[in-house]
Amino acid sequence: DCPGKEGTGGMKRNLTLLRNKLYMGHRRKTEPVLESTTTAGDHGNLRRSQSDRTEYSQKLQEKMAPQAVSFTPATSPQEDEEEEVSRRMMARRVKIITELVQTEKDYISDLDLCIKEVIQPLRNKQIARFDVDGLFSNIELVHQLSAKLLSLLEEATTDVEPPMQIIGEAFLQIKGPLEDTYKIYCYHHDDAHTMLESYEKDEELKQHLRDYVQSLK
Repeated sequence: DCPGKEGTGGMKRNLTLLRNKLYMGHRRKTEPVLESTTTAGDHGNLRRSQSDRTEYSQKLQEKMAPQAVSFTPATSPQEDEEEEVSRRMMARRVKIITELVQTEKDYISDLDLCIKEVIQPLRNKQIARFDVDGLFSNIELVHQLSAKLLSLLEEATTDVEPPMQIIGEAFLQIKGPLEDTYKIYCYHHDDAHTMLESYEKDEELKQHLRDYVQSLK
């Protein structure tokens, strides 16, 4: 109740309020600084974290890339097998076509030799009782059509890639004339064979045949 005591208490209360105000003011000044410092640190950590992840990802890709290539075959075993079968079939096809063309060349060469060395000389000699046309039928027409067929085959295969060699068209183009020509040749075949047997029983005619056939050798 003493006035002096009252003044002392008021001073204490004033000091307490002043201290609280100073503390609160200090917090307001320091909190933004602490917050900005913390935020900057977080961003720094975030940037470092992203950089670390990027570097790790690149190293991982570099490490895994060779393994991915080594474990990924260019083609599957089934594709390799199918390709090998296709190559063998194409090689066989090329061989067959080559043999076909060569056989036709040899056949034409034999016909040409027979006509020049046997048939024409026998006609020119005009031997009695010797029927040249009956013995050799239409072999000259066979020769002409065979030469035409060879020409078509060569046209279909020369300077043409094997997969593009369509030789069936050659036979289709000459199908009709070949049938007509060989029908005649086959029709007279048995008669020609019988005629040849009769000529071989005649020594004079047999000698003529032997002389011209011998020239073929």
